[in-house]
Amino acid sequence: MDNENLTPKAYAKEWLSYAEMDLTSAEFLLGKCPLPLEIICYHCQQSAEKCLKGLLVLKNQMPPKTHYLPLLYDLCKPLFPEIAPFSVQCTALNPHSSRPRYPREITITEQSMKAALENARAIFQFTEPFINPQETG
Repeated sequence: MDNENLTPKAYAKEWLSYAEMDLTSAEFLLGKCPLPLEIICYHCQQSAEKCLKGLLVLKNQMPPKTHYLPLLYDLCKPLFPEIAPFSVQCTALNPHSSRPRYPREITITEQSMKAALENARAIFQFTEPFINPQETG
């Protein structure tokens, strides 16, 4: 993708849009039977990852090509000190980046899936006002 012609704000909005699609996908999958716990958790982690990358590009920082949420959180923290309380959510979501995509790599319960959704929603709700301040209320 050629992002050289985009402002940091426009590029951050693209990241947030993709984060929202992941979160919406996770919520959509709640209606499936059997409940795809692993895939829901994966989309939750992906949403959080894209939110953090959106914050970085908002401050004109190119995000690293990583799925490791604690690293992305550490990069965001000096730029957005208000993110400090979200360390727990980032750590909790981190295992869902790749392990749920492979059998027997991680055990996910309905309770842990619900926690992943709550964590992803919290990170999205934290991020959105920075990237879309006029669209929040």
